[in-house]
Amino acid sequence: MPQGSPTSGVGRVIAGRYLLLNRLGSGGMGHVWLAHDQRLACEVALKEIVFSNPAYAEAEREARVARARAEARNAAGLRGHPHVVTVHDVLEHEGLPWIVMEYVADAVDLRDMVGRHGSLAPAECARIGLAVLDALTAGHQRGVMHRDVKPANILLAPDRIGSPYARVLLTDYGISVQPDAGETRYTLTSVLVGTAGYLAPERATGGPPTAAADLFSLGCTLYHAVEGHGPFVRETPLAEITAVVMEDPLPPVRAGALAPVLHAMLEKDPLRRIPAAEAEAALARIVTPQTDPGAGSYARTQTDLGSPSPCEGQAVPEPAPFIAGPAPSHSPSGRRRRPRSRLLRPVLACLLGLVLALGGVWYAMAHQPPGDTTDTGKDGPPYGTAIGLAAPLKGGDCVTADWPGGKRFDGTPRLALDPTCRDSIPDGQVMAFVSTASAGEARKVGADRCAQRTQEMREKLADVRGFAVVPTDAGFAAAGHRTACLVLGAHGPVYGPLGSHRAMGSRFADTSTMQKRDCLDVPSDRAASLVSCAGKHDQVVLGFTRLGVGVTLARARTESDAACARDVPPADYGFDPSVYEAASWTSRGPWKSGTHFVVCAVRKQNGGTMEGNEP
Repeated sequence: MPQGSPTSGVGRVIAGRYLLLNRLGSGGMGHVWLAHDQRLACEVALKEIVFSNPAYAEAEREARVARARAEARNAAGLRGHPHVVTVHDVLEHEGLPWIVMEYVADAVDLRDMVGRHGSLAPAECARIGLAVLDALTAGHQRGVMHRDVKPANILLAPDRIGSPYARVLLTDYGISVQPDAGETRYTLTSVLVGTAGYLAPERATGGPPTAAADLFSLGCTLYHAVEGHGPFVRETPLAEITAVVMEDPLPPVRAGALAPVLHAMLEKDPLRRIPAAEAEAALARIVTPQTDPGAGSYARTQTDLGSPSPCEGQAVPEPAPFIAGPAPSHSPSGRRRRPRSRLLRPVLACLLGLVLALGGVWYAMAHQPPGDTTDTGKDGPPYGTAIGLAAPLKGGDCVTADWPGGKRFDGTPRLALDPTCRDSIPDGQVMAFVSTASAGEARKVGADRCAQRTQEMREKLADVRGFAVVPTDAGFAAAGHRTACLVLGAHGPVYGPLGSHRAMGSRFADTSTMQKRDCLDVPSDRAASLVSCAGKHDQVVLGFTRLGVGVTLARARTESDAACARDVPPADYGFDPSVYEAASWTSRGPWKSGTHFVVCAVRKQNGGTMEGNEP
C-alpha cells in the first residue's frame, strides 16, 4: 500500500504493541503519531519514516534502518536528561522504520511559537538557549552531535505546576534517517541531515559534524527566536546555504544584550567560535543580570591558528611499515559510555566564570610547575627555562618533548623544534593558540582554553593528549601574548603532521596520524595515503579499538579486522553490511608504546572504490 495512506493511520497497531491514536504532525522525516503502548499502558510518540518514492525506499531501507538504530542507541544514552526528548527504540514494521519517543503533552515547537506570537524577549531566548546548550553539551560529552538544531526541533511545554512553556526540550536528537519528504534538507558526504540556513559553514562545505557546528546552529536558532527570522534567510535553500558560507548574518535589531553572544556563536571560523562554556556563561548573565553594568555584554579572548606548518605539503617517510588485516567477521559492538556532565542551573550560572577560572588554575598548576611560570628575567625565553625554546612557537610547529624522568606528562617537558616534521620523529604539533591580556591570565585560563580548542582534534585521533605551553611574565610579549596549544602523543611520538597540516596525497608513516573520517587511497595492504573524500577512495577511517596486552604485532595483523568488525561495525555508521566490510590498520608505533591501538576503517567487499556521496 502507498506509504502515508489513510490505512496507515488511526487504529493501526505497530509492531503488535503501539496503537496509533491520532497524528500529531508531519515534518521532513515523515509523520508523528500519538500512540498507546499496550504493553506498558502509557502514551508515546511514534515517528513514521515516510519514503515518497517506493523504489528509492526499497534500495535504501536496510542501510537507513541500521543507521537509525545506531543513532537511537546514542540518543538513548541521554535518557533522563531534563532537556532532551527521550528516544526509546527504533523498530521496523512492514519494511518501514518507526522511532519510539517520549510523548510531551501540550508542547509547541519554537518555530510555531514565534510564528503565532512573534519574536521572544532576549532574556527568554537566553533561557531557552541555556537549556538547549545543556542538552547539546551532554551529547557532546558522549561524542554525539545533534546535527540539526533548529527552531522546529525545540519543544516548549508546561512544567509540573502548569507554567506554560517552562520546559525546554531538544528533540530529533542525532536521528540521521533521511527520507525524501517535506522540508528541504542538505545532505553531505559524512551522513548529515541539516536544514538550509542553520548549517554551520564548515558543514555546508563538507566538514564533519562537531560540537562547534552544533553551537553555530544554536546561534541561528536563537537569532530566529529573538528576530522572528533566521540570520541567513533567503528566497531559496541554495541561496541560504550560500549565505551561510559567504555572507555575514543579517544585523539583529531586537536582540539587545543577546546580540554579542549571537555574533560570537555565528563566527564562521569554528576555531574562533565561542566555546560552549563561555556561551553558557554569557547567556546566564542575560538570564540573571549582574550588578556590573557591563555584565550583559560579551567580550572573549581572541584565538588563532597562526602560520602554516613548515612541513605542510611534504610526504613523511615510513619508519616502520604497517599492515592492513584480512577480511572481517561481523559481531555486535559493545560501546563504552562517557560520563555526562550537567551544566549549572541558570540561577547559579553567573558563578561559572569563577569556577572555570579556578579550574584553569588547577589545570595550569598541574601541568606547569610554579618554577616554570614565574621566570622574571628581563629577557628570558618566552616559555621559561624548563621549556627551553628561544623563540615563540608558530602554528603547525612540530616538536619533540623530553620529559624529566622519562615519564610522559609528568612535569614540564623540554621542547625542541622538528622543522621538517619528520627528521626527529615529532611527539606532537602546535594546533592552536589562546590569546590573553596578561601572563597571569594565561596561567589561569590558558590550559583550560587550550583543552577546548584542541578537543575536536584530540577526539579524532587514537592516542593523544593536549598540553598548554604558557608564556612566563618575562616572555609574555615575546610569545605574542599567546599560549601555544599542543597535541602530543599520549604514549609515544606521532611520526608526522596532524589534522589539516597533513598534505593530500602524503603517505602515512604510522597509524598515529590517522584520524576519524580520513579517506584513504590503498595501493596495497602495506601502504595508505590521505586523499580527499570528495573523490574516489578505497577506505574511510571510522574509529579505533585496541587489542590485548599479550597480542603480538604479527598476531594483530591477522586479528585486527575481526576486532574492528566487532568493536567499530560499519553498519553503525550507515554502511550497508551487504556491500561494505570492516578493514583495519596496525603499525609498530602502538606496539612499541604498549597501547596496541588499531585503526578501524570500512571498504567495499568487492574491492571497488568508494565515491564522494557515500556514507
